[in-house]
Amino acid sequence: MFGRVCGRLSVRQVHVPVRQAAGLGVALALLTLAVPRAFAWGQNAERLVTNKAVDTLPPEIGTFFDSNRRFLVQHVTDSDVAVDSSTADKENSFIAIDHYGSFPFADLPRSYAAAVRKYGHRTIDKYGLLPWQIGVYSQKLTQALESQDWEGAKIAAAALGHYVAVAHDPFNTTTDGDGSLSDQPGVNLRFGGGLVDRYQLFFFVKPNEAIYVKDPTDHAFEMVLSAHAWLENILNADRLAHEGLASYSDQYYDHFYAQAGAILVRQLSDASTDIGSYWMTAWINAGRPKLPPK
Repeated sequence: MFGRVCGRLSVRQVHVPVRQAAGLGVALALLTLAVPRAFAWGQNAERLVTNKAVDTLPPEIGTFFDSNRRFLVQHVTDSDVAVDSSTADKENSFIAIDHYGSFPFADLPRSYAAAVRKYGHRTIDKYGLLPWQIGVYSQKLTQALESQDWEGAKIAAAALGHYVAVAHDPFNTTTDGDGSLSDQPGVNLRFGGGLVDRYQLFFFVKPNEAIYVKDPTDHAFEMVLSAHAWLENILNADRLAHEGLASYSDQYYDHFYAQAGAILVRQLSDASTDIGSYWMTAWINAGRPKLPPK
């Protein structure tokens, strides 16, 4: 449903006030340059945080989003389906930020145009476009709300929810996206899929109320940095949980959840808060239009 946005990102598209008119788009990466990805956040995780995000919104927009809760929860994973069947959207859903030096990766400009000038399109595409894609869809949702395109707003809100959600997954922020470089292949799926699927009935995702996001692209980078900071803790928890075991059994998952469950719940809660915050921000930047009840 989300489709592929055509063209190249420009300075105006990703690093200007979101109410300015802006084109949308990112370039297709050459297939031979693509960094192999196996996305960690499972569909259950994305649906969970999107459902919780609706509850973070103020009453002025809460009714519209609540009425469309089922649509948003259903379609937030559409981009995942596209990634599974095509390479078209892969570079939009991650950024291997550790390619650009050491934390906090100040060598990578947060302006897309400046980043391309410094590293070139091929490198930027290869190592992922996620923070800039969040800026793009923040603008797209703003434009849809401003023009009272309610159907377009629903689609853009679901897409934006997807990109904000995956920015909170530590394994979408690294060149070691599937754990192979750490000799822990599949740890991303065990963390973002296995733990959620097994334990979501036993933990509570508690987001805060949505807040205004001053700069959507800059805040997206901050989300990525926050997620990336947890990576070594999760890898260590996985190693400890599997120590002495021949397989990834129930015993492994119990140990892994005991070690990394708090990180998982924190990231899911923060994702819900940020999805709601981006939705509310787009509405504010659109001039606070009166939304229909459905």
